[in-house]
Amino acid sequence: MDIRPFALALAAAIGLATSAPAQQAPAPAAPQVSTAPAVQASPEERARIETIIRDYLIRNPEVLQEALVELERRQAANEERSRTEALASNRQQLYRAANQVVLGNPQGDVTIVEFFDYNCGFCKRAMAETMDLVRQDQRIRLVLRDFPVLGPGSVEAAQVALALKKQIQGAKYQEFHTRLLGGRGQANRARALEVAREVGADMARLEQDMNAPDIRTELAETARLADLLRINGTPTYVIGDEVVVGAVGAEKLRENVTRARAGCARQANVC
Repeated sequence: MDIRPFALALAAAIGLATSAPAQQAPAPAAPQVSTAPAVQASPEERARIETIIRDYLIRNPEVLQEALVELERRQAANEERSRTEALASNRQQLYRAANQVVLGNPQGDVTIVEFFDYNCGFCKRAMAETMDLVRQDQRIRLVLRDFPVLGPGSVEAAQVALALKKQIQGAKYQEFHTRLLGGRGQANRARALEVAREVGADMARLEQDMNAPDIRTELAETARLADLLRINGTPTYVIGDEVVVGAVGAEKLRENVTRARAGCARQANVC
């Protein structure tokens, strides 16, 4: 981390405090706008400031730790605010976009949007718990967002999956999804086509649909949403007004669903 901006501000404060004895503050004057140009510190003044800073930080090293903690707090708050704004302005695209892959109950009252990669080890481990949750709570809509971030094989697998949804939905698509995500080895074009054949896909149509422009458009839209929501890994879930990062387990997801369901009851278009 570059501490120079912090250090210069610190030096200014210290310099003011040490350059003159304490005195009673004068009565406030009317504000005036200065037109004088900024004064550059001379080399001697800069050396004095640097010495003040060095001596102060050596005597008070905990200041740096406190500054870093505050910086992290502000960055986290800014990120959360950006996510909240992105959720509010992209709710339709996230939850109710046309041609989404929806598992579970298409008419459910709460939607889980899962950003995943077919080569993501954490996604593979989380899949069984997520599917169990959907089976246990029959009011959940599970929207799958192919977010291939782990290399060319992931992109190829996502292209096959997005083309397949044009001819297969519901239980058949779920079978394809769980076989491909739950399988061993690298997920790529060849493996995804093999699984599609196993679930009864029209292979000639599938090969044709894979090259359609809307496949690239949909992948780009998912990447756009992920960027707005500060999503850079998988799995990540969007539930109600919350972004849940990582394979957090069924119990955590269930808690998020409960909060989202309560929010949906109070406010339209949340879920």
